[in-house]
Amino acid sequence: MKLFRFRTISAALALTLGGAMLVSPSSASAADSYPDAKRIVSLGGTVTEIIYALGAGDRVIAVDTTSLYPPEATAKPNVGYMRQLSAEGILAQQPDLILAEAGAGPPDTISILKASSAPVVTIPTPPTVEGIAPKIRAVGAVLGKTKEAEALASDVEARLAALEKDIQAIPAPRKKVLFALSVANGRMMAAGSDTAANAVIGLAGGENATAAMTGYKPVNDEAVIAAAPEVLLVMENGGARVTQEEAFALPSLQSSPAAANKAFIAMDGLYLLGLGPRTPEAARDLAAKLYPDAIKP
Repeated sequence: MKLFRFRTISAALALTLGGAMLVSPSSASAADSYPDAKRIVSLGGTVTEIIYALGAGDRVIAVDTTSLYPPEATAKPNVGYMRQLSAEGILAQQPDLILAEAGAGPPDTISILKASSAPVVTIPTPPTVEGIAPKIRAVGAVLGKTKEAEALASDVEARLAALEKDIQAIPAPRKKVLFALSVANGRMMAAGSDTAANAVIGLAGGENATAAMTGYKPVNDEAVIAAAPEVLLVMENGGARVTQEEAFALPSLQSSPAAANKAFIAMDGLYLLGLGPRTPEAARDLAAKLYPDAIKP
């Protein structure tokens, strides 16, 4: 894994997710800074986490439902799920800055917000480990916290590099891990490449059992059987929470090495998939579960 360092905010903001560039209202440019913003609505768990890590949590007046860390963020007024937002609910908070992760929406809501008096800045969130430090620097630039962001980003890069060194020492073969987002109605939704789950599995020294596909998609029984996962990884929270019992009861998994060894790992969703300041620890914790004899949490 090569860790890339973006030294300027313009480079950091050039990252895209799904073709969506960082956007801003008509009166602002992509690199504008809002150091005096005191009423920030934060949309997206990782952006909220970064804001708090930079020491600007006291400037946040409202968050979305994915903003679960740090715990004090959950005490703020909630404006709903970041992909199903209401412009009225956000504007009722009288923000002087709306800071959102890429993918916040729906588009009509974002259009209304951009037409309001509050600046709207979207932070690119590519599903890659290399995108973590630029994301931190981008948030820091918007908040006028470039010094703090540089320190945090550099610390994250150092922790990622330390983990990479430890992972490289693990002998082959690597564990085949299948990340199940849900198993509703007996149909599994799994993570392919170009996902946060794929990035974290790789960072932890695992092999994504369904990396041949792209994104989070339903997989049929034949594909799951062919994947032959050695470990099943799920989120321990959320509406689509998957339990060990229901997962290994699926015909597609009953004969898998994961079921035979009861190799089931559940982790907090934001911690595992956030690709933020805590990702080095989350990946190390996952690695310790995959390779307990070689990695310590």
